[in-house]
Amino acid sequence: MQQTDVSKDGENMSGLDTKTDYELVRESCSGNQEAFAELIGRYKNLVYSVVLRMVNDPEDANDLAQEVFLKIYRNLDKYSPSFQFSTWVIRIATNTVIDFRRKKRMDMVSMEDLSVEPVGENSPEDAVGRKERQKQLKAAIDALPEMYRLPILLYHLEGMSYQEISKALKIPLSKVKNRIFRGRKLLRENLFGGQEGEKNDL
Repeated sequence: MQQTDVSKDGENMSGLDTKTDYELVRESCSGNQEAFAELIGRYKNLVYSVVLRMVNDPEDANDLAQEVFLKIYRNLDKYSPSFQFSTWVIRIATNTVIDFRRKKRMDMVSMEDLSVEPVGENSPEDAVGRKERQKQLKAAIDALPEMYRLPILLYHLEGMSYQEISKALKIPLSKVKNRIFRGRKLLRENLFGGQEGEKNDL
């Protein structure tokens, strides 16, 4: 491991704090743990605040933030400098929370399915139809370009406001609104083939 230079006052003189995110990523991939620690220091507050806003539970947020940084570390070699590192970090954070919330919702639905008996036309066929529509919607969202997918997920599935999304993704409010508008249009086209009569309230 690369040794850190320390001044007589005990300050870090390795120069890591002056390096770009991408330089730190490359050094982290080469095994420099101090470089990754610097990345954590830069983004731990951002990750925690985004996660906390989405789960609204400090204990869950702390656990999920740790999971986010584990995923970041394991996938550093996949990071492309064509994206801002902060955007890449937020994408991992939001996807981690979305998976967490989806699993919780699935657990809750499973419990409801066990306790509620279908009545009349609320038949197993209806349940299959609902699950199939949910599957189609998820596939359509996953197929969206990244720039549209994240705002759509944050707004419609996580209930974040335009302002919160703007702050989390570090993009202007006008771009958030535009991307959600265009993302919804693409979703309708993917789901209904552009048929105006079958729009749902996305």
